[in-house]
Amino acid sequence: GECFYSTSDYSDMVYLRSFSFNKVVDVQFNSSVGKFVGYTEEGVMYAKNWNNDPAFMQQLKAEVETFCRH
Repeated sequence: GECFYSTSDYSDMVYLRSFSFNKVVDVQFNSSVGKFVGYTEEGVMYAKNWNNDPAFMQQLKAEVETFCRH
């Protein structure tokens, strides 16, 4: 994952977690959107499945705090 922010209090922080194959991003979680977005046919399928998994989505949203703020 990657964290991006421009303020010292992290109020504008965005967490991105991308999944790629052959250097092409298939699907990406964006914390400011709050869900996965698919960019390829396979990525759209993964995004749909992962977005409908409440436990997985909660885990990703928690990663914003644990991964980015530490």
